[in-house]
Amino acid sequence: MGFVRFVSAALLSSAAVGAAQAGGLERGGYNVDLLFNSAPFAAEATGTYVMPQRKLDNVVDMDPSDGTPAGPSQGVKDTESYFSPRLGLKVGIGEQVDCLVDYSEPWGVHTNPGANWAGANQNIETKVNSHSFGGTCSYKMQAGKGQFRVLGGVFYQKLEGFKERQVFFPTLAGNGIGRLDLEGSGVGWRVGAAYEIPEIAFRASLVYNSRVKLDDVTGTLDLSRIPGAVKPPLAGQITPVYGSAEMPEVVELKLQSGIAPNWLAFGSVKWVNWSILQSIPFCPESTRGSPCTTTSNRATSLDLLYRDGWTVSGGLGHKFNEQWSAAASLTWDRGTSKGFGHQADSWTLGGGVAYTPNENVEMRLSGALGILTSGESGAIVGDDGRVYGNDVSYTFGNDLVGALSASMKVRW
Repeated sequence: MGFVRFVSAALLSSAAVGAAQAGGLERGGYNVDLLFNSAPFAAEATGTYVMPQRKLDNVVDMDPSDGTPAGPSQGVKDTESYFSPRLGLKVGIGEQVDCLVDYSEPWGVHTNPGANWAGANQNIETKVNSHSFGGTCSYKMQAGKGQFRVLGGVFYQKLEGFKERQVFFPTLAGNGIGRLDLEGSGVGWRVGAAYEIPEIAFRASLVYNSRVKLDDVTGTLDLSRIPGAVKPPLAGQITPVYGSAEMPEVVELKLQSGIAPNWLAFGSVKWVNWSILQSIPFCPESTRGSPCTTTSNRATSLDLLYRDGWTVSGGLGHKFNEQWSAAASLTWDRGTSKGFGHQADSWTLGGGVAYTPNENVEMRLSGALGILTSGESGAIVGDDGRVYGNDVSYTFGNDLVGALSASMKVRW
């Protein structure tokens, strides 16, 4: 049916959609599709620019003791646009082994409502970036009409970020803003299996990516702009802090198949264990060796309180001729917020086109437009029995999110 050349073009549209609407801290996520390329050597570079437009309304400061300014409470823009890159190189070793090395930025977040809104005591700016370096290999064997493949690999991840919020009233000693800076790293692994029938572009793959344990997250808590005599014991100084966290495990099932001459159907289901990220405590370095929990030795914490994420996507691809093909997809993502935060469900429509001037080069462009659904955020009780979100409450309506993605692949 001649689908093989434009399979990647069809899947590109769903990749742009995934980056546009994913919950938790997901940006590019995990992707090893280049491993299935039939060429002995293949290199790919992809860049996706995502533009979320989440705005917060009816903001109420429920804790005026921390000096929150009497700022805007309607139409507060919370999210920032971001760029997500991916680089990969695949090498075939003989007839049965393929290996992939890749770089990506799977996790991240950037919210920046500023210092002058009514909820500055909860967040002024939060930013997390990640870097992931991976190596994955597969072994394939003939099985019936197609090929059965098993795969496995490891990846190293580094995360870094900061959070600022209003901690106390501005005084002569400073503006009362506190800042937490953090960084950590860890190693994860993946295993998976796939079955392919290249003649009809059929592929079914199931891949598991492990948790990444960040055993030693270190950084500083800067409360130097807060009078030490007013809010002891850490105010008025910069305190080294430490903690631990885990990035979630991911299971993804992908399916695709030719369904008619020059037509391809594809879909995927993904589960991400975001519920492991609740409230992450950070404690003074001076307390190392003692318990560091949300109720013991805690200096501050990153309060996320996520639930597990589910993403379901499906679409169609069509090959017009040897040079041009296109695809469209629809994706639903279950929001990871559960009464605290603004990550509600989303629906996203994506489309992509691919141009293949010759058998060695492929250029692709795709886009996505989606709806971030409405909801509200307020006080909830966490798994540790503490109350979270009792400093600020707000609502949010249906907002737009868009994404643009470009990619170039070279095979030889």
